[in-house]
Amino acid sequence: MRRFLLSSAVLVTLAACAKQPENIAAIPVSGNPYGSYSCSQLAAERLQITQQLAGVEAEQRSAANSDAIGVFLIGLPVSSMSGNDKEAAIGVARGRINEIDRVKLARGCR
Repeated sequence: MRRFLLSSAVLVTLAACAKQPENIAAIPVSGNPYGSYSCSQLAAERLQITQQLAGVEAEQRSAANSDAIGVFLIGLPVSSMSGNDKEAAIGVARGRINEIDRVKLARGCR
């Protein structure tokens, strides 16, 4: 019984850890926020979001690594507990990029 409880506690702790950025899925964008954008506006918006995403991914990678170290040393995912997990921001940014790509493809943009 002790093993089961210990195993369960370890699994719950690990599940609370921040994910690596490459393991975070896109969150679909509702509506059509880019429907009125021209091809050049879509390209500029995509570039801006991609640059922001790179920064947030670096923060998430740091949080995931800190969580791994925290769990190893003290048994707690410190970054996730302190609000440094950027999973939602990454998912939204990827969803926006996917929507821009969809609109660009539908319009025949390069």
